Amino acid sequence: MNNLVLTYRHRGKLEEAEKLEEEVLLLRKQVIGEHHPDTLTSMNNLAMIYRDRGKLEEAEKLGEEVLLLCKKVIGEHHPHTLTSMNNLAGTYHHHGKLEEAEKLEEEVLLLCKQVIGEHHPHTLTSMANLAVTYNHCGKLEEAEKLEEEVLLLRKQVIGEHHPNTLTSMGNLAMTYRQRGKLEEAEKLEEEVLLLCKQVIGEHHPDTLTSMNNL
Repeated sequence: MNNLVLTYRHRGKLEEAEKLEEEVLLLRKQVIGEHHPDTLTSMNNLAMIYRDRGKLEEAEKLGEEVLLLCKKVIGEHHPHTLTSMNNLAGTYHHHGKLEEAEKLEEEVLLLCKQVIGEHHPHTLTSMANLAVTYNHCGKLEEAEKLEEEVLLLRKQVIGEHHPNTLTSMGNLAMTYRQRGKLEEAEKLEEEVLLLCKQVIGEHHPDTLTSMNNL
């Protein structure tokens, strides 16, 4: 059932995914209990489906519930707890609750560095998320500094051609432009456009976005 939920999500069949995940969650609560790690995973998955469907209040409520349970059952430093924190922060961001998102993203980044290390891809994702939140909060100097750091690390860890690295380049270029650093922005946008054409193709939506930014 869980595999089918994933298939539905990947195919964009969110209504079917939601219905089935709710069924899976109910069964897991009945059979293995509310505190079982698999039940917590189902809660997390359902919260993400709610978010994807725009049901932000339901996503937020369930996200807060599963984070509380994760901390209680498997501990604050468990990777699943960090995932729950990251997901909830993303929901806060979608809901326009930027202060709450920023606070939680700073917390999860600190924990990720301690638990899985500064160079782990999940840590880099947390850094990138926090940089975006800083940008949306108008904290452009902090956003720029963190985006430069995550770009450097992503080049080292996952390589210059990885889509996440290209996203980091695009985000940093945007922040440069917002801060009036137009030469740096132009140089980086030209670089990311060239790489996008090589890596994901000229007609990919991200390549078209890069062309538009330039």
